[in-house]
Amino acid sequence: MACITGRQVIEESIRYSFVVPDVFARFLAPKGSIALDGVSLTLNEVAEAEASVNIIPYTQRATTLGDLAVGDVVNFEVDMMARYIDRLLGQIPGAQV
Repeated sequence: MACITGRQVIEESIRYSFVVPDVFARFLAPKGSIALDGVSLTLNEVAEAEASVNIIPYTQRATTLGDLAVGDVVNFEVDMMARYIDRLLGQIPGAQV
């Protein structure tokens, strides 16, 4: 689970900041992908286990993400490719994971 730590309205979009458990921080990368409550999104900024995404007006209307508030807990999934790469590197002797 991820916890919403910030909510900022920027023109018509909403920027959410959130924190994930430390064990998943290595899977977060700027412009990488993440899913929040099943909605695939692009990460804006990443700092350790905290990241941010922007929710455009269509996504606000078509999903429950527009109603999130600071302190809410959401389901998250990290990028599938990041998990594959992590797994592959873990199988290479001497590779840094």
